[in-house]
Amino acid sequence: MSKYTELREQWPVFIYRGYEIEEEEGAVRIRYRFQIPGLSEFAPEWVFPKVEGAENHFQEDPVFRNMVFSLGMAELVSYWKICCPPRVEVEAGYLDQDQISWWKDLYFNGLGEFFYTNHIQEADQDTFMELVSTGHPADGETDQEQVQRRRELSGCLIPIGGGKDSAVTIELVKKTGLSSMAYIINPRGATTHCAQAGGYSPRKVIAASRTLDQNMLRLNREGYLNGHTPFSAIVAFSAVIAAYMHRLKYAALSNESSANESTVPGSTVNHQYSKSFRFEESFHQYEEKYLKSGVYYFSLLRPLSEFQIARYFARQKQYLSIFRSCNAGSKEDRWCGHCPKCLFVFLILSPFLSQEELSGIFGADMLNDPTLTGTLEQLVGIQEDKPFECVGSRGEINTAIVMTIDRLEQEGKSLPVLLAYYKETALYRQYEESRPSYFTYYDEENLLPGIFDQVLRTECLAGEPGRMTC
Repeated sequence: MSKYTELREQWPVFIYRGYEIEEEEGAVRIRYRFQIPGLSEFAPEWVFPKVEGAENHFQEDPVFRNMVFSLGMAELVSYWKICCPPRVEVEAGYLDQDQISWWKDLYFNGLGEFFYTNHIQEADQDTFMELVSTGHPADGETDQEQVQRRRELSGCLIPIGGGKDSAVTIELVKKTGLSSMAYIINPRGATTHCAQAGGYSPRKVIAASRTLDQNMLRLNREGYLNGHTPFSAIVAFSAVIAAYMHRLKYAALSNESSANESTVPGSTVNHQYSKSFRFEESFHQYEEKYLKSGVYYFSLLRPLSEFQIARYFARQKQYLSIFRSCNAGSKEDRWCGHCPKCLFVFLILSPFLSQEELSGIFGADMLNDPTLTGTLEQLVGIQEDKPFECVGSRGEINTAIVMTIDRLEQEGKSLPVLLAYYKETALYRQYEESRPSYFTYYDEENLLPGIFDQVLRTECLAGEPGRMTC
């Protein structure tokens, strides 16, 4: 019997008991109540600050309460995965049958990596979870009140993760002329520094606090199931809450087209599922039908390739010394210099920055580190599975490497260890002979409102035919 099956039999029920909202003068505090009967209770918390432009009196607001309930639905999967109970009872609120199907779809696809890395083959989308809603429908606003609320919203919320993508979104939103605010979950050095570099004063930064329950962390240490969950879904629901509180019309994410690529070839396992367009579109529709906040959720960078983003970012010199997107080094606010994410960012920026500049950013010349050969093989496709990290498509990575090799050879410089190795592979010949044109890429499958679409096309598709400014 597998560990997954054994735990499901031992702990067959997970319950979303409820939530409490405490409104203070400068913040709204939310506490959730989850339970695995007989094993543990969990009470994670969120704190949303009220900064410039925030409203008051959220406790009795039915739209706000529904958004809080829904954020709890996104949170619960982190606690459910401890032993994957086959039955989930939702007492905290009401879900109709379509909503139940929506949440099961998110959980199953968002946990694809979790099932894969834990060797859980028994999981099936129809049977992995019975989701039961025992709550009662709540009274909401009238259609007229919802229309009025939409008319009153303006400006843009930008979630900032501290990496190059959100920095590019900050700079592109400036081109629209819209007012904007930064949104950060659990601020750290890179997120705070990027907000400052983007021109946001403390009054324009919504710094939310998310606290995990210690019982979950204890059970993880004791050997219960653990693994990746769809965190960007939590970002989506919490960003809409933050935007609603501060009367902002748009929530502009920074997920690009390569997030649609599966991590395990030939499967639906995608480390970045909740960054994919499939989730973006699905969430956007869910918000319009069920949350009805009036906040328009979309990803500004969805039409672009990693190439276009990297080229634009390389010109934003104010961010180069402060951006970070390494998970291994996040607690110390540094690049670890040894993980797939570090190597990917190094590679995708290599066509646009010198090796000296890149070595200064990462603290070492990663392309001269032979211990990263296996990681390189995962990134480019010599090894079948991609790393379980937020990295670009293999086509883009291979093209970036070929471009860097060509530039270094034209400059008469010797190739670093990893590039010399790569040049001897069949992939180099393949991409040297037929190099995809990512600079002219524009994915029409997106949700960009007109003003954002116009800015992206002007900034990233202008110039001579076949060339781009970003």
